[in-house]
Amino acid sequence: MNQTAIITGASQGLGLALARQLAARRYNLVLNARRVERLETAARELSKLTDVETVAGDVSEIAEEIAQRAHDRFGAVDLLINNASELGPLPMPALASYPWFPLLRVFRVNAVAPLHLTQLVLPRMKERGSGTIINISSDAAVNAYTGWGGYGASKAALRHLSMTLSVELEGTGVRVLSIDPGDMNTEMHRDATGGGDLSHLPLPEDVAPEILRRAV
Repeated sequence: MNQTAIITGASQGLGLALARQLAARRYNLVLNARRVERLETAARELSKLTDVETVAGDVSEIAEEIAQRAHDRFGAVDLLINNASELGPLPMPALASYPWFPLLRVFRVNAVAPLHLTQLVLPRMKERGSGTIINISSDAAVNAYTGWGGYGASKAALRHLSMTLSVELEGTGVRVLSIDPGDMNTEMHRDATGGGDLSHLPLPEDVAPEILRRAV
């Protein structure tokens, strides 16, 4: 049977690039994203290569549905890629004046939701003695940049969650990896930089194979 992967934030950017790589390897795919039209466009493309299930919505609100749909259609999940990210208000505010509720949302999407989805797929992974969880991090998790404090702190939390889970799951056969893909030419990065020219940066399609080489 084909292996199964869940990818959040899968309708564009790095998430879609990873989905394309895994579809070529005949992984069953469970794809999540907020933008329904883009998600369905991605699904139509990838379904030419493999079986695809789409679950549209905010991962911080529908993690249970994502996991349930994956288990109902494909059984156990072999690979979970927590890629969905929330940048926060634009232009990106300094921490000293960061609005409270948007900051809570950044942490909920970038750190709490990945942990929740991990908790939902872990029991079957542990039962089978295999599985990989990839949490997409950022260099802002370990470096301080003006305006990136909210996003960076949430990614630092995700990185620490990943390290702790990795220690807790030692000996179970389940791996948890925190991977920083580096700066890329993506819509989110353009939003963060006010629409600057990022043509000098690698595309997600250039980065995705290396991420999977390290993890799959």
